Amino acid sequence: MLGEVESAIGRAFRDEWGQVVATLIGLTGDWDLAEECAQEAFARAVERWPRDGVPDRPGAWLTTTARNRATDRLRREATGAAKLRELAAMTPGEDADGGTAAAEASVSGVWDDRLRLMFTCCHPALPLEARVALALRTLAGLTTEEIARAFLVPEQTMAKRLVRAKQKIRNAGIPYRVPPADMLPERTSAVLNVLYMLFTEGYSATSGEALIRRELCAEAIRLARVLARLMPGRPEVYGLLALMLLHDARRATRVDEAGDLVVLEDQDRGRWDARKIAEGLELLAAARRAGPPGPYQLQAAIAACHATAADAAGTDWRRIADLYGRLAEVTPSPVVELNRAVAVGMAEGPAAGLAIVRRIEERGDLPGYHLLPATRADLLRRLGRGGEAADAYKEALALAATAAERRFLERRLAEIE
Repeated sequence: MLGEVESAIGRAFRDEWGQVVATLIGLTGDWDLAEECAQEAFARAVERWPRDGVPDRPGAWLTTTARNRATDRLRREATGAAKLRELAAMTPGEDADGGTAAAEASVSGVWDDRLRLMFTCCHPALPLEARVALALRTLAGLTTEEIARAFLVPEQTMAKRLVRAKQKIRNAGIPYRVPPADMLPERTSAVLNVLYMLFTEGYSATSGEALIRRELCAEAIRLARVLARLMPGRPEVYGLLALMLLHDARRATRVDEAGDLVVLEDQDRGRWDARKIAEGLELLAAARRAGPPGPYQLQAAIAACHATAADAAGTDWRRIADLYGRLAEVTPSPVVELNRAVAVGMAEGPAAGLAIVRRIEERGDLPGYHLLPATRADLLRRLGRGGEAADAYKEALALAATAAERRFLERRLAEIE
């Protein structure tokens, strides 16, 4: 019984967190208050549901509980009289369980609750990074640490950016409102970025015991499918969905039964999901027909090179290196350059790849990013420079945040030593 309640609370967090927070933001205009009251509502659920049973409508229960908590806070602070009236007017049969969702969907044309909230969160008055970070924190429930790692910045830096974004929303009076259909295109790039980072966190977690968070991968793909139906013919929407599917086709082979990382060259290609690969390739072809390649289409093309190679030896590394070069022109990034170093190292030899890695390090790019010394270590290992490779593996070990990656690096280090 207790296990069933715990599962119900976990499902409610995945399914309802964004809706609960968004409802309170819309009513109070206070992002911090909304998040705090949502957290308190879930804490109350942990306390009461084992005793009273799981409610028939968990979302309504959580939203009502969070709303009552917000009402108490506002009343104690003797502020927000207008907001108190709005909160008091909201009944459990209406907004508490998303009763306005149908009206919002008719305005925006977005019928999926989670996706509609992402469009709402990605207001163009905010910098792109702030929009994406707020959506990941508020709607996807990622921690500030996870978001910071995704953006390759210190956690304190990301925390300050989130605070500044919320202050700008409050000071400028930016409304938390579902945009009409004609305003969706100006927010689409930010929403795509949110989905991309949500999938990336699921496919390769930034911290914790597990390398893969399957529920995040599944949700990102689901939302990308909805977006592709909502906005047919947009090359980057197709490109992102293709990218996700081509990567997700390999997900089951990325770790073994013990949860240890399995590198691409050692994966059992017979276990890759052929249907997802076929769908990804079809979407990539549709993206190419729809328009010039953007960053997601180029990344999908790279994933397609891996997915269609009969074996590791048959991988077209020269084409992959060329695609990374084109990607670096579209979206310059030290991470893209590091990936290009790997491809160049495979196509032209480890010395050529190592030269690119050295340039990245000389510029001081990617501080604290464990894959930088890990890549250097692998290239040095292939060059037969065991002592230097061991030092680099130790450096990467000190930075790796997931248990699976640390175990992999430890195995590589042991092989050299």
